[in-house]
Amino acid sequence: MGWLLIFLATISELVGVYGLNLYNRQRNLLTWFVYYGGLSASFAFLYFSFNYLTVSIAYAVFIGFGTAGAVIMNMVLFGESKNIFRILSLVAIIAGVTGLKAVS
Repeated sequence: MGWLLIFLATISELVGVYGLNLYNRQRNLLTWFVYYGGLSASFAFLYFSFNYLTVSIAYAVFIGFGTAGAVIMNMVLFGESKNIFRILSLVAIIAGVTGLKAVS
């Protein structure tokens, strides 16, 4: 159950990051709700995951996958740079987070 909550928290964070990008481009009530709703839901899911997982592992996985997901989303949807160093950094983040999950 804890890993499902982390997954939901990460997806919600990505919705919030997407909303932040939209809100930055066009400030209206809908983009505000996507931004704050996504981030609020992500922290709620993260909080409830602490009932099943240790805080250090849950938070590290949440931050790692959220960061990697946000970078990938911005490269695909918003045209950010796709240079080799960014790709290698993403691989390092994902490998580190996967390693933390594997030993927990």
